[in-house]
Amino acid sequence: MKILVALFFAAWTAAAQSPEVPHKMQFAGITLTLRDDARREIQKDVNALTQSPRHHMIKVERARTYFPVIEKVFEEERVPDDFKYLVLQESALIADAVSTSNAVGFWQFKDFTAVEMGLRVDKEVDERLNLVSSSRAAARYIKKNNFYFNNWIYALQAYQMGAGGVMRSVDKHESGEKNMEITSSTYWYVKKFLAHKIAFEESVKSPGLIKVVTYENKDKKMLTDLAREISVDETELKQYNKWAKTGTIPGDRSYIVLIPIAGEGKAPVLPAAVAVASTAGPAAAPAKSNSASALKSRMRINGISAIKGEAGDTPVQLAGRAGVEVSDFLKWNDISSTAQIQPDTYYLLGKKRVRSEEDYHKVLTGDNLWLVSQRYGVQMKKLKRYNRLSSDDELKPGTTLWLSSMKPRDADKQTVSEIVQVDDDRSFAWTVDPDEAEANTVSVPKVIEPKVTETPALEDAPAGNSISPQPEQQSVVDVQPSISVTPPPDSVGTATVVTNPLEKIVYKDHKVLPGETLYAIAKQYSVGVMDLVNWNDLNIQSGIRPGQVLKLISPDEIVAPIAETREIEHVVKTTDTLYSVARKYNVTIKELMEWNDKKDFSLSVGEKLKVRTK
Repeated sequence: MKILVALFFAAWTAAAQSPEVPHKMQFAGITLTLRDDARREIQKDVNALTQSPRHHMIKVERARTYFPVIEKVFEEERVPDDFKYLVLQESALIADAVSTSNAVGFWQFKDFTAVEMGLRVDKEVDERLNLVSSSRAAARYIKKNNFYFNNWIYALQAYQMGAGGVMRSVDKHESGEKNMEITSSTYWYVKKFLAHKIAFEESVKSPGLIKVVTYENKDKKMLTDLAREISVDETELKQYNKWAKTGTIPGDRSYIVLIPIAGEGKAPVLPAAVAVASTAGPAAAPAKSNSASALKSRMRINGISAIKGEAGDTPVQLAGRAGVEVSDFLKWNDISSTAQIQPDTYYLLGKKRVRSEEDYHKVLTGDNLWLVSQRYGVQMKKLKRYNRLSSDDELKPGTTLWLSSMKPRDADKQTVSEIVQVDDDRSFAWTVDPDEAEANTVSVPKVIEPKVTETPALEDAPAGNSISPQPEQQSVVDVQPSISVTPPPDSVGTATVVTNPLEKIVYKDHKVLPGETLYAIAKQYSVGVMDLVNWNDLNIQSGIRPGQVLKLISPDEIVAPIAETREIEHVVKTTDTLYSVARKYNVTIKELMEWNDKKDFSLSVGEKLKVRTK
């Protein structure tokens, strides 16, 4: 209670003057020149964000508490620090924030993609509310977007509209640019982000009233018991760990717990194996070192602990500092006892994995297989196998290394198509079911269209409609009777097609090819990723394997004959969009627009739409 009083007192006494939008500013290593028209727009947003000293300072205090944790995660994931302001834009750093489209948590995940990004979401745990877990997932999504563009501005824009949306909306991709202009035509989401950076950048530099340290819990434990062990208020501990929905930390794997520390209080004495990292303020002592610098030299790579080498280190010295056997250390890092330790390079303290948490790596000048193996915690022999390599000599800057699956033989002639898109709506929904990603720009979710001999293929609606994805999809395409159909090409796997001239074409199953992913297959046939998981009893963490046959339709689903068309009237509700109405009646947005003589995608509450159902 005293903390809250102090917080609000600080809010009321804070200066209320809005920062001025500059003509030039830095973002992620890019110098941005803000033209006058854009500056005026951004200034309005800055003024709105700072006009209430009380509300502004509430967000500032949250940022002062949480930013050190996010900064640590972004440093480990090699994402520019500036992206931390995005979390203020998305959730105002409210752990259990929920959007109108059911996006949840600090970084506004939907449940489908939260699971795809490796977060646990169920009745016991919702890691979208875990600051460390969700920030790490967001960082990886940002990096994934930057893989396509090599431009952090476009990666930022893709966070809201998807990489595919950016590719369609930007005529010329400015890859690797260090200087860019922001004008009135710059995407609104980017300008909104810059407003948040300007509004909060200076005020978040001071220490917060509450600090947190992070603690890695590896065994099942009640938050009540943990609070008692470390002498922290139970209510406060639960407030900062809402992700543990039942008040219990499961024992299935490690989970990061936030430990709050008020004012200048001392860090709690944490049990046994503590803390992955200490944030701003008093430090939590690690098990084998009381040094703050020791904490900073540690990180996790692909789930493996790692320690940073320093100038003058030898393998024996580094192994001793890490507290591991020298023989194990040499084996884990593929080095000899006489090897020269490279400063600022991380060395692993456990066995390398067979695959990376990331899918690809763009080869840089000076890269070799050992460096890539260390950076991603993947066995060198697996990297060679995945990429059909025999030596470092075959690594060429600018090419793509596959880190978790076999690289197709013709991959260098193709572009990576695994793109997860998000809503085009201004009410940001970070994660969207991948099977509905194309709905941002088409009237119905895209599928691999069958080749027809007489009747034209299904038409798409105009791009740009603002939609809210819905939870279900069917892997079907309407066709007229007596049409010959060719299944999707072998380059995307083999599909078994069941047809009936009086019914719908149904893609029944799919044989997985090397390099294919659940994302790509779900998008290919316009089905849900989680549908594929459920229909095929898959373990989403284990993934899929070449040669595996996946069911593309529910075993008990019956394909109904095409019914006669009849016209009904739909009265528009507040939550309706053209997309949601089209989905409800199994028609296209284009058809709705034609039947109702609409020129744009806007709807009015109470408006009556003609719908011809089948």
